Amino acid sequence: MKKLILLILIGTQQLIAQSYKKIHSDAIVVDTHNDILMKAADVGIIFDQDLTGITHTDLARLKKGGLDFQMFSVYCDGDVQNSYAYANREMDSLDAVVARNPSKMVKVANTKALLKAVKQHKIAAMFGVEGGHMIENDLNKLNALYNRGARYLTLTHNISPNWVTSAADESSQGGELNSEGKKGLTDFGEQIVKRMNELGMMIDVSHSGDQTFWDVINLSTKPVIASHSSVYSLVPHPRNLKDGQIKAIAKNGGVVHVNFNAGFIDPDFDKKESAFFEKHAIEYDSLQKSGMHGFYAMDYIYTKYSAEKNAIRPPLDLLIQHIEYIINLVGIDYVGLGSDFDGIIVTPQQLDDVTTYPLITKALIERGYTKKDINKILGQNFLRVLKANEINHIKK
Repeated sequence: MKKLILLILIGTQQLIAQSYKKIHSDAIVVDTHNDILMKAADVGIIFDQDLTGITHTDLARLKKGGLDFQMFSVYCDGDVQNSYAYANREMDSLDAVVARNPSKMVKVANTKALLKAVKQHKIAAMFGVEGGHMIENDLNKLNALYNRGARYLTLTHNISPNWVTSAADESSQGGELNSEGKKGLTDFGEQIVKRMNELGMMIDVSHSGDQTFWDVINLSTKPVIASHSSVYSLVPHPRNLKDGQIKAIAKNGGVVHVNFNAGFIDPDFDKKESAFFEKHAIEYDSLQKSGMHGFYAMDYIYTKYSAEKNAIRPPLDLLIQHIEYIINLVGIDYVGLGSDFDGIIVTPQQLDDVTTYPLITKALIERGYTKKDINKILGQNFLRVLKANEINHIKK
C-alpha cells in the first residue's frame, strides 16, 4: 500500500511538471519591468552575451524562461543631469541588441505587432520609461520617447519631478511638494496625463504618492498599470498599493503587476537586511566612499556573502500570496507580473533569474488555478490594457 501511494505521488508530481511546462509554453508570458538597460548604460554590460552569474537577465535566458514580451525599463536617478539624453542611451542599447538578433527579438509598437512577434517565436520588446524627470518638463520629449517605442511612463521615481509627487516624498516627513506647493499633480502634470491618454501611452502609477495616484485615477480616460508594485496590506511599504488603490485600478480596468523585490513581499525582510548590512557596515561604507553607487555597493556585498544572502531570501510562496491577495480582492483580471529583475538584488527563493518564470506557473497550478486563469496572470491581462490604451481605442 505504501509503495502504491508513493507511486501515485510520484505520478502526480510528474503530471504537474509536464502540465506546468506545457501551460507556460503555450501562454503569452509578459513581464512589465526589467532594468537590464540600466546596467547596460551604467556598467557597459551587453545583454545578448551570456551574463549568467552576473545579471538576472540576458537574451538567451529570457528565451529559456519562456518570456514572450518584455517591457524594458528606461531608468536613471531623478537627480541625474541630462536625463533625457541618458534615456536615449539606454534605448540605443536595446536597439543595438535587436539589430544584432533579428531572429530572436523585435521591438514592437502595438498589440498587433506584439502578437505577430509571438507567432514568429521572437521576444517582443517595448520601453517603459521609469521616471517623469526624463522628459525634462517638455511635452515634446514625451512625444519623442513615445515615438522611440516607450509605451508607458512611470510618472515619478523616488525623487519627484516638480510636477508630481512620489511615494517616497509623500510618505516621508519633510518630503518634497510639487511646484504648486502641494502633493499630487500640478496643472502641467495633468497635461502630461492627458497627453499620454491621447498618445496611447500607458500611465504607470508605481512609485506614485497617494495623492498622485488619486489625481491620476480621477483624470485618466484609459486603464492604468502599476508596472512593479505589491500589496500594502501584506507588507506596509510606501511602494506597495493599499486595498483602495487596488480596487480603483480594477474599476479603472487596469492591472497591478506584482514586484519580486524581497522587501516588498516579505514583511520581515527589512529587519533581516538591516542586520546583514550592520554586520558588513565597514566594508559597505568603504565601497560607497570609494565612489561606488549605493545600489552596486549593495549588489557587491550581497554577491560576496551569497550564503548569508540566500539565508534571508523569502520563499516563493510569499510572492504567490501577493498575487492571490489581489485576485481575492478584485478578481483574476487585474494582476500580472512586473519582476523588477536587475533593478532589485534580493529575489524570492528559486526565482534566481529570468529562466525561472515557469516556477510561478507551477506554483499557481499547485494552488488550483486553471489554464485560463494562469494565462490571464501571465500576460492576457496586460495585453487587454495595452490594447485599450492604443490610440484607435480611445473612448470619449
